[in-house]
Amino acid sequence: MNDASSILKYSYEKCKKIKIKREYTLKELDAFENLSSRFARLNDIILQKTLKTIHSIDLDEINTIRDSINLAEKKNLIKSARKMIEMRELRNSIVHEYIPDVIKSIFISALKLTPLLLKDVELINSYCTDKFIEEKDL
Repeated sequence: MNDASSILKYSYEKCKKIKIKREYTLKELDAFENLSSRFARLNDIILQKTLKTIHSIDLDEINTIRDSINLAEKKNLIKSARKMIEMRELRNSIVHEYIPDVIKSIFISALKLTPLLLKDVELINSYCTDKFIEEKDL
């Protein structure tokens, strides 16, 4: 998760300099495509692997991704369940959309939501450090 976060942060900084505009060069499109795919990948890692593992270790019974997200917010693993659901919907759009006008709105959303996703990585790391590393050291 941390490696994916670092790579996403790199893409985010690059795209932040490009900014949102009407037309992009091929190089700029490539940068935003990288941002989008890295955003989707990190979202998958968090929801499909990291949270699932944490909930399993904590012996939480989770039936749906929405349950996992809501519990993650209660545990302060993520800042906002509503925003994480929005990020998940963006991830689904990234994976399934090919229409140029929609892709531009995906770029805008990815640029807007990336800092929140990166903040959630920090919260997850903090939770794991506090809960699992300190318990092991007792």
